[in-house]
Amino acid sequence: MNGWNVIVIGGGHAGLEAAWAAAKFSRVALLVGNPATVGRMPCNPAVGGPGKSQLVFEIQALGGLMGRLADDTAIHTRVLNASKGPAVQSLRVQNERDAYAERAQDVIFGHPDIDIVRGEAADLESDGCGGWLVLTTDGRRLPCRSVVVAAGTFMRAVTWYGRQSRAEGRQGEPPSRFLSAPLERAGHILKRFKTGTPPRVRADSVNFMELLEIPADPQPRGFTGTPGPRAGESPTWQTHTTPETHRMIHENLHESPMFSGDIEGRGPRYCPSIEDKVVRFAHHDRHLLFVEPDGVQTSEVYLQGFSSSLPPHLQDGLVRTLPGFESAVVQRYAYAVEYDVIDSTDLTLNMESRLLTGVFTAGQINGTSGYEEAAAQGLVAGMTAARRALNLVVEPIGRETGYIGVLLDDLVFKGSDEPYRMMTSRVEHRLLARQDNADERMTPLGHRLGLVPDDDLARVRMKYRRVTGGMAALASQRSGGQTGEAWLRRPEFGLLDVEALGISPGNDLDASEREAIEIRVKYAGYIERARQQLRAEARARDVNLEGMDYAAIPSLSNEAREKLGRSRPHTLEQAARIPGVRHADVGALLIHLKKQGVSRET
Repeated sequence: MNGWNVIVIGGGHAGLEAAWAAAKFSRVALLVGNPATVGRMPCNPAVGGPGKSQLVFEIQALGGLMGRLADDTAIHTRVLNASKGPAVQSLRVQNERDAYAERAQDVIFGHPDIDIVRGEAADLESDGCGGWLVLTTDGRRLPCRSVVVAAGTFMRAVTWYGRQSRAEGRQGEPPSRFLSAPLERAGHILKRFKTGTPPRVRADSVNFMELLEIPADPQPRGFTGTPGPRAGESPTWQTHTTPETHRMIHENLHESPMFSGDIEGRGPRYCPSIEDKVVRFAHHDRHLLFVEPDGVQTSEVYLQGFSSSLPPHLQDGLVRTLPGFESAVVQRYAYAVEYDVIDSTDLTLNMESRLLTGVFTAGQINGTSGYEEAAAQGLVAGMTAARRALNLVVEPIGRETGYIGVLLDDLVFKGSDEPYRMMTSRVEHRLLARQDNADERMTPLGHRLGLVPDDDLARVRMKYRRVTGGMAALASQRSGGQTGEAWLRRPEFGLLDVEALGISPGNDLDASEREAIEIRVKYAGYIERARQQLRAEARARDVNLEGMDYAAIPSLSNEAREKLGRSRPHTLEQAARIPGVRHADVGALLIHLKKQGVSRET
């Protein structure tokens, strides 16, 4: 053929979403080294969790793929933080690892507008007409209008097993040897990051009776609203390290490439190796570990929280110090992987390079960690690459829209000196950006961008018309002198309790609509306050801060006072994007300006 509008390099979670999104506009090529690895889950066999499930619900609302794949292959679903408020409740779905990749390949390989091209990218070259040529190591020159580079942890990658290293992107897979060069040549600054994965242990060698069993929720939930038929089939388990584990680690730190200085890359602070945890948190006599199955009838389990780069001969002994693992047989050893990432501050909010027009990057190449973060970037990059190729208007997803907006904004305006992980604490208005209302917030945007069909938009609009109607019904009915709405606001009351009083929100409501009614009624005051604050911040975005005496504002955090004094931002919006300046600090600046009673609009 004569070329594609978009070529996506890499078939991990970012590459999958990029190809899926771009193919909604025109024909796409997915360039991969080995099609059998497309959709593979190289680390934990799970999707979601705090801060991450919100991303997946938003991806789903924008017409993405990850939530669908997770639900289709679910073997255990659980809502985390269920006893807390809706702003931090997070769905976590355990998956049949091999089935997830198989399902991803079925969907992508069967797509009529996605061509699978096998090969290794060697270079990127301008075609002189506003497009690109992707050069492969076997000499092909693949033409396109836009490129999405989703190289994951593969660029000039090295894996470490103790002090021994080899060039590979992850266990047994060759690295991407050449893609770093064209990015560097264009002026992109490359950094070295490090991540790792725990050992996999033969399931028949584990004494599960010694572990704490964590059952799935009795009523399985999914990202699409319909989890697969096996969603409650498997529990997960919990174990912990012991003093013997810690003793062995301390005695063998010289075998760790991290502590010996062999690895130069920065590792993830929020998901450290077991060696790092034991050293940094020496006052803890044990660390919790989660035992996750790779399938319902799996041959191995995954030791979440036991990432390590110690050599295999030590890993055998370390694993056997854990309760329930005294006779454990390690089937695949833990390792660390070191790889190139770009400085994400050289990107636009649409993940396009500021230095290479028409080249987009997505996923761990941008310095993030996690499947969900990668998928969110892939969707945005793929959609924008396709729209750009067709000369369609591009609309950035702003920070105020939710978790994807915060992720993009953080990467572009703050960057990261370590693998970036999405957390609920990063989202200032998380009560407005909940996982339960992602469809209401994001589906209209997805429709406007060409990602969501008319039928899906109509379905979401009908859902929230029923929710509004249910709330009106509660407000119009009384029992014991109070409206149903007033009864539902009581902390001890749920919708079932209100219905027991003879008050009904309607008979045709599904579970998601009933949940939406409960949340909106119970948190109405807090939600309105958050909306007012969001509107106030939007109005104050261009407030002039020049000449501000930050030392005179006692309610600022010490870190914010130092960072603001050094950076001297011109506007409040610039101040809010400085690393170390929190949402509370922005609020303190607004209060201070209000007390001054001085107009500072630019």
